[in-house]
Amino acid sequence: MNSALLGEFVGTAVLIFLGNGVVATVLLKGSKGENGGWIVITAGWAFAVTMGIFVSTKFGSPAAHLNPAVTIAEAVKSGDWSNALGFILAQILGAALGGTLVWLQYLPHWAITEDKGLKLACFSTAPAIRNAFANVLAELLATAIAIIALGSFGSIETGLGPFVVGILVWSVGLSLGGATGYAINPARDLGPRIAHFILPISGKGTSDWSYAWVPVVGPILGAILGALVLNTIQ
Repeated sequence: MNSALLGEFVGTAVLIFLGNGVVATVLLKGSKGENGGWIVITAGWAFAVTMGIFVSTKFGSPAAHLNPAVTIAEAVKSGDWSNALGFILAQILGAALGGTLVWLQYLPHWAITEDKGLKLACFSTAPAIRNAFANVLAELLATAIAIIALGSFGSIETGLGPFVVGILVWSVGLSLGGATGYAINPARDLGPRIAHFILPISGKGTSDWSYAWVPVVGPILGAILGALVLNTIQ
């Protein structure tokens, strides 16, 4: 059984399991990758995106958006919103599942990790300096450049596509991720944040809902901007 919605759901789950998994590897106490650093995290996320695209395609979604920002950008560019709601819901649910799998993967490590902020960081993003305007702007710009770059990949062979998208995400993380942790994907932040809120994580703190709107609104605005820019050169 496969379908576009299933592909978006499973692909996003794999993306988050591997992506937030590398964050957990670096941040949680007792992990063999503890203190691996930013390069490890950004590389892990890049590879996670590549794997998520392959899985999404296999399970029935050759579009492999895995990201409401990409779905919205494609809808803005084409004017076709017929699949947008279904894709976005599948992506959020898949991201929540991915976050849950990270919790299970590192089950003994939550209790020995005292810092509640580090635990939350294994699920969702947080800014380096909390400033609503600056944080939204950072997510907007990072997402806009990602969408514009994605729209420039038309000549790349299908087999290379997932790898090039992975390189793009790696580049965005290395160059632009230091401000907010580069959500650039509303589902990537919201789904695991919901999982963090629901799951019985040992010693967890708040899910920081006061910030949760930023990695949703910023990427959506960036997606719209990127799509409009691409439309002007078609």
